[in-house]
Parts: sequence; C-alpha cells; structure tokens
Amino acid sequence: MFSPDQLAQMRAAQERWNDETLAPTLQKTPERPALFSTVSSEPIQRLYTPLDIADTDYAKDISFPGEFPYTRGIHPTGYRGKLWTMRMFAGFGTAEETNARFKYLLSQGQTGLSTAFDMPTLYGRDTDHPLVEGEFGKCGVAVTSLADMEILFDGIPLDQVTTSMTINSPAAIVWAMYIAAAEKRGFPRAKLGGTLQNDILKEYAAQNEYIFPIAPSMRLVVDTIEFAAQHMPKWNPVSVSGYHIREAGSTAAQELAFTLGDGLAYVKACIKRGMNIDDFAPRISYFFNAHNDFFEEIAKYRAARRVWARQMRDVYGAKNPRSWWMRFHTQTAGVSLTAQQPENNIVRVAIQALAAVIGGTQSLHTDAMDEALALPSEKAVTIALRTQQIIAEESGVINTVDPLAGSYFVEALTNRMEAECLDYFRRIEEQGGMEAALEKGWIQQQIADSSYRFQQEVDSGQRGFVGVNKYTVDDPIEIPILQMDPNGESKHMARLNKVRNERDQARWSAAMNDLRQAAQGDHNLMEPILAAVNAYATLGEMCDVLREVFGVYQEVMIV
Repeated sequence: MFSPDQLAQMRAAQERWNDETLAPTLQKTPERPALFSTVSSEPIQRLYTPLDIADTDYAKDISFPGEFPYTRGIHPTGYRGKLWTMRMFAGFGTAEETNARFKYLLSQGQTGLSTAFDMPTLYGRDTDHPLVEGEFGKCGVAVTSLADMEILFDGIPLDQVTTSMTINSPAAIVWAMYIAAAEKRGFPRAKLGGTLQNDILKEYAAQNEYIFPIAPSMRLVVDTIEFAAQHMPKWNPVSVSGYHIREAGSTAAQELAFTLGDGLAYVKACIKRGMNIDDFAPRISYFFNAHNDFFEEIAKYRAARRVWARQMRDVYGAKNPRSWWMRFHTQTAGVSLTAQQPENNIVRVAIQALAAVIGGTQSLHTDAMDEALALPSEKAVTIALRTQQIIAEESGVINTVDPLAGSYFVEALTNRMEAECLDYFRRIEEQGGMEAALEKGWIQQQIADSSYRFQQEVDSGQRGFVGVNKYTVDDPIEIPILQMDPNGESKHMARLNKVRNERDQARWSAAMNDLRQAAQGDHNLMEPILAAVNAYATLGEMCDVLREVFGVYQEVMIV
C-alpha cells in the first residue's frame, strides 16, 4: 500500500512522536496497570498506524463490498438494501407454549423464527425415557413426534417465514418432522426456507450433545446436505457453529479456525460422496458468537469472510461466486451474561449486537437479560428484540457498508485473525484433519486451555467483570422470571401416548424396518426417515434404530 519512501517517513514520524510526545506524557502520567488485551488475551498495542498494515493490498485483501474476497461484506449495498433477519431464540415447555411465543415475536416485528429444543429432544430420546426424567421443556421445546411439530408451527406461514432449528445429532429426523408438517399444510418442501444447525463436529468439540460415533454422524450430515441440494433450494442444511465453541471457552481465533475447519470437513465429505462443490456450497451457512470485545469480534467476522472465500475459490476450486460467500447468523454471548445485576446484560448485549451488525451479519439473535437465571420472560425477550430494532432504526451504523474499513486497528486485527486461523489449519492437518483431531481430543484440549486461562484472569481480578468481581452489590433480583405451564408435561405425555396408540401399526412397523435396512446400507437416509416420520414413529424410536446400527459415541478423556 505504501512506497519505501512513505514507510520510511512514517517510521521517522512515529519515532519522533515516541520521543517528543509519548515519553514525556508517560513520565508525568504513567498508564494504568490494566490488562490491555482482547477478551481472548491477545495483546493490544497502544497505537496503530499505517505501519501496522503496510503489507495489506487493498485490492487483494480488502476490496469493495460484494467483491472477492468479501472482507467488506457479500452484498454491495450492505444493510441499505436489506436489514439482517431478526431471529430471537425461542422454545420452552410444550409445543403450544412455544407456538404462542413464536406468534408474539412475529407480532412484535421479528422477521424469522429460531427454535430451541429441550434436552431429551437434543439427545434423541422420547420424553418418557427414564434417562431424561425431569428434563422436559427446560432448555427448549419438547418435540417427540410429528404431532408435536404440527402444533409447534400451527398457524405460521411457513412459505413466508424462515425457520432456524438448533438441533444436531438428531437433526435429520427433526428436519423431516418440519418438512412433513409443512407438506401436510400444503407448503411444498421446495418453497421452505430456513436453516438446520446440523453441525455435529462442534458437538464433539464443545457442546457434547452427540449420539453416534463421528463417521455415521458425518454420513447423516452429508445425507441432509445432498437432500437439500436436490429438493430444497431455499434451505441451509448445515449451519456450522462457532457459537458453542466460543461458549465453551475458546478464543476468537480458535472459534474462527475450528468453525471453518468443521465447515471444510463437511465440504470434503460431500466431495467424497461425489457431489459438485457448487451444487451445495452456496447453502452452507455459519453461526458465530458475538462476545464482549467490540473490535475483536468485528475483525473476526471480516477475516471469516476472507478466509472462506479464498478456501472455496483457491483451494477447493468452486466456480460459482455464491460458493465463495460466507453467510452467517450471530448470537450474542450467552456465556457473558451474569445472574448478578441482570439488567447489566442489556448493555452487554447491545454492544455485542452492534459489533455483529458492523461486522456484517445476515441474521442476529440478541440474548435476553434474564437468561442466566431462566428461560427469557416476555418482557426480557421484547427488550432484546428492541435492541436490534434500535440499532437498525436509530444508530446510523447501517447507513454505510463496513464503516470501520481502513481503520489501522481493525485492519491489523483482521489480518492477525486470518493469520492465526491459517496457522490453526496447519496444526489441524498435522493432527490428521479435523475428525482425527477431535478423536484425539486435541481440539477439546485447545478450548479447555483457553477457558481455564480466561477464568483465572477473572478469578484473580486481572480481568474485570462488572457485577461479578467489580462494582458488586447485594441487592435482590427484581426482574420477572418466566413461569411455564405446570401441566405441560402431562399434556405432552398424553399426546405421545395417543400417537403410539392410534398410528397405523403396520405402516409404522414397515417404516422402521426400512429405516434399519437403509442405515445398514449406504443410501441417503432422508427418504426412509421421512417415511418413518409420516408413520408417526417417535424421535426416540428412530434414534434407537440408528443407535443399534451405528453404535454410541464414547467421549475422549483429556488428561
């Protein structure tokens, strides 16, 4: 970007500033003994100048919005053309309760649905299984059969609203329930739009909501990607999720590298299946965390677009520019929320959401202030939605595309983030690839080490946490807490028993046998799963068949 003479002049000017301006100031007023680093404990320089981005080539590394490598965004007009989708996470108790919350949020201006499922659903168990007793509806909605899914989205125009579903190991089955429920209401599968999280690799790395071993789990992910490419052009069959990697304690650079590493593992698996990269890559989406460090998060998103574009075009040979696009959803950092002084979380979420918007997210969920205490109340979730609406309507940050481009600080952070990501790619390959790195526990160890380091900084007081280790008070909490229907579980159980008693037993038996035979072979499992769903097989029944065929994953112990 600069000639040798210009660089020499800038170095001389900075040396003069150091001697004539900075040194006397430090002698009179020393800097505070604070931790001047990112949330990821990366050191931050006192000053950033053109010298910190001297090697940056504008056309190659930054370019214009809507042009390769998309550092400045995938759309030329940014939010001047279309705002991000405001997609609040919702799901608790019964399908009826969550359906009511969906309709409330849509009435308040939300533009997309995002579904949380309870722990039995996430682990592929029916609600009455003894291993999941007491977990009904506590961290999401219970969906055990097609009958629940029919109620969950009753009265919602599924051809007009996109739906995101946070489900992983049993994702193919839950997605099939959604497709079947939509088709029963007359919505063709080809017109359904939305996103299935379906990112099983991050479960082994961070969240631990896995069922089957890695190889058959990867088969299911590829099956869904292949099915979507053939039948559902508006659906994102996998949302590669860095969110949970970050929530587990990773740094921003680890979140970026391990998430993109997972995405590339899916790309490789689909190519191995025989799929053309441009037939599926445009529908792979991403899901990132928005943590407290404003500038680090913005740099992460900008670096993510650049790395993905270069990998898709230059490494994997994708020809379609849409394959080069990184499209991503963002959620503010749940791990940053505090039970102490929960109103402070409104401020944290606003800062995090602003970083996501300036970073160019396509979709955003803002956490509610009470989520460290319980599932969000109606009041809390409304404030969280209003936070997005105020950013969109009042802040002015949407008026120009990538407003921080050219900042010496932000560009230097973006470059550093990309370099760290590529270095992690190298180290992952040394482990034998992403799946091998997970099997060995190497990825898990990297995250655990970062999490431990961060917690030490908080516990020692080196890193301030307002309301936790600084500015603490003993005032009682005075915010409303969500109360669920106390009879919800019994209602759900009654519906489950009704399904089992009234379904066509011959059709159910044939569908379950077909699913077992398909799982034992190598054909795509989506059609057999859809047949079983339409025969009102339950989630647990279908997962049990797959457990019998695939086995169950045993966690790697890290010592």
